[in-house]
Amino acid sequence: MIVIHGGHFSSLDGFYEEVSKVLMKDTDWEVGTLDGFDDILYGGFGVFENKEEIEIIWKGAQKSKEDLGFKATREFYENKIKQGKPFNTELIQQKLDDLNEGKGQTLFDILVEIIESHKNITLKLD
Repeated sequence: MIVIHGGHFSSLDGFYEEVSKVLMKDTDWEVGTLDGFDDILYGGFGVFENKEEIEIIWKGAQKSKEDLGFKATREFYENKIKQGKPFNTELIQQKLDDLNEGKGQTLFDILVEIIESHKNITLKLD
Protein backbone atom coordinates (compact mmCIF):
# COMPACT_ATOMS: atom_id res chain seq x y z
CA MET A 1 0.00 0.00 0.00
CA ILE A 2 1.31 3.41 -1.01
CA VAL A 3 -0.09 6.61 0.46
CA ILE A 4 -0.08 9.98 -1.28
CA HIS A 5 -0.84 12.72 1.25
CA GLY A 6 -2.76 15.58 -0.34
CA GLY A 7 -2.03 17.64 2.77
CA HIS A 8 1.67 17.62 1.88
CA PHE A 9 1.24 19.68 -1.32
CA SER A 10 -0.95 22.27 -3.00
CA SER A 11 0.52 22.46 -6.52
CA LEU A 12 1.55 20.15 -9.35
CA ASP A 13 5.23 20.60 -8.44
CA GLY A 14 4.35 19.70 -4.86
CA PHE A 15 2.52 16.60 -6.11
CA TYR A 16 5.64 15.58 -8.04
CA GLU A 17 7.73 16.02 -4.87
CA GLU A 18 5.27 13.93 -2.85
CA VAL A 19 5.12 11.06 -5.34
CA SER A 20 8.90 11.17 -5.76
CA LYS A 21 9.23 10.67 -1.98
CA VAL A 22 6.74 7.82 -1.75
CA LEU A 23 7.30 6.04 -5.07
CA MET A 24 10.97 6.72 -5.79
CA LYS A 25 12.60 6.66 -2.35
CA ASP A 26 16.16 5.33 -2.36
CA THR A 27 16.63 6.43 -5.98
CA ASP A 28 18.15 9.61 -7.37
CA TRP A 29 15.38 10.13 -9.93
CA GLU A 30 12.50 12.51 -9.31
CA VAL A 31 9.18 12.94 -11.06
CA GLY A 32 8.86 16.24 -12.88
CA THR A 33 6.31 15.75 -15.68
CA LEU A 34 3.01 14.03 -16.32
CA ASP A 35 4.78 11.58 -18.64
CA GLY A 36 7.40 10.92 -15.97
CA PHE A 37 4.67 10.21 -13.44
CA ASP A 38 3.08 7.75 -15.85
CA ASP A 39 6.46 6.09 -16.45
CA ILE A 40 7.16 5.36 -12.78
CA LEU A 41 3.77 3.71 -12.40
CA TYR A 42 4.96 0.88 -14.64
CA GLY A 43 7.24 -0.14 -11.76
CA GLY A 44 10.58 -1.89 -11.95
CA PHE A 45 12.39 0.91 -10.16
CA GLY A 46 11.44 2.73 -7.01
CA VAL A 47 9.26 0.96 -4.46
CA PHE A 48 7.43 -1.68 -6.53
CA GLU A 49 8.19 -4.13 -9.30
CA ASN A 50 6.92 -4.11 -12.87
CA LYS A 51 3.23 -5.14 -12.99
CA GLU A 52 3.17 -5.78 -9.23
CA GLU A 53 -0.34 -5.41 -7.83
CA ILE A 54 -0.38 -2.31 -5.62
CA GLU A 55 -2.87 -0.06 -3.93
CA ILE A 56 -2.47 3.71 -3.84
CA ILE A 57 -4.47 5.63 -1.27
CA TRP A 58 -4.70 9.35 -1.99
CA LYS A 59 -5.44 10.91 1.41
CA GLY A 60 -6.85 14.41 1.23
CA ALA A 61 -8.02 13.80 -2.33
CA GLN A 62 -10.73 16.44 -2.07
CA LYS A 63 -8.14 19.07 -1.13
CA SER A 64 -5.99 17.93 -4.08
CA LYS A 65 -9.00 18.08 -6.38
CA GLU A 66 -9.42 21.74 -5.42
CA ASP A 67 -5.68 22.54 -5.47
CA LEU A 68 -5.20 20.90 -8.88
CA GLY A 69 -8.51 22.12 -10.26
CA PHE A 70 -9.56 24.68 -12.82
CA LYS A 71 -7.24 27.55 -11.81
CA ALA A 72 -4.08 25.42 -11.57
CA THR A 73 -4.92 23.66 -14.83
CA ARG A 74 -5.53 26.94 -16.65
CA GLU A 75 -2.16 28.26 -15.45
CA PHE A 76 -0.48 24.98 -16.47
CA TYR A 77 -1.81 25.25 -20.03
CA GLU A 78 -1.14 29.00 -20.29
CA ASN A 79 2.49 28.44 -19.26
CA LYS A 80 2.92 25.71 -21.89
CA ILE A 81 1.49 28.01 -24.56
CA LYS A 82 3.86 30.83 -23.49
CA GLN A 83 6.83 28.45 -23.66
CA GLY A 84 5.93 27.41 -27.18
CA LYS A 85 8.17 24.76 -28.70
CA PRO A 86 8.56 21.85 -28.07
CA PHE A 87 4.92 21.93 -26.97
CA ASN A 88 2.06 21.53 -29.45
CA THR A 89 0.50 24.89 -28.68
CA GLU A 90 -2.54 24.29 -30.90
CA LEU A 91 -3.42 21.12 -28.97
CA ILE A 92 -2.79 22.84 -25.65
CA GLN A 93 -4.94 25.80 -26.71
CA GLN A 94 -7.74 23.35 -27.56
CA LYS A 95 -7.38 21.76 -24.11
CA LEU A 96 -7.48 25.21 -22.53
CA ASP A 97 -10.56 26.13 -24.57
CA ASP A 98 -12.25 22.87 -23.51
CA LEU A 99 -11.39 23.59 -19.88
CA ASN A 100 -12.81 27.12 -20.12
CA GLU A 101 -16.00 25.69 -21.65
CA GLY A 102 -16.35 23.23 -18.77
CA LYS A 103 -15.55 20.20 -20.93
CA GLY A 104 -11.87 19.71 -20.16
CA GLN A 105 -10.01 17.72 -17.56
CA THR A 106 -8.32 19.34 -14.62
CA LEU A 107 -4.82 18.33 -13.53
CA PHE A 108 -6.42 16.26 -10.77
CA ASP A 109 -8.56 14.43 -13.35
CA ILE A 110 -5.50 13.81 -15.52
CA LEU A 111 -3.48 12.41 -12.60
CA VAL A 112 -6.32 10.10 -11.57
CA GLU A 113 -6.70 8.94 -15.18
CA ILE A 114 -2.96 8.22 -15.39
CA ILE A 115 -3.08 6.11 -12.22
CA GLU A 116 -6.23 4.27 -13.29
CA SER A 117 -4.72 3.45 -16.70
CA HIS A 118 -2.37 1.05 -14.91
CA LYS A 119 -4.44 -2.11 -14.43
CA ASN A 120 -2.15 -3.41 -11.67
CA ILE A 121 -2.87 -0.35 -9.52
CA THR A 122 -5.96 0.13 -7.39
CA LEU A 123 -6.62 3.78 -6.48
CA LYS A 124 -8.63 4.82 -3.44
CA LEU A 125 -9.48 8.48 -3.01
CA ASP A 126 -9.73 9.21 0.69
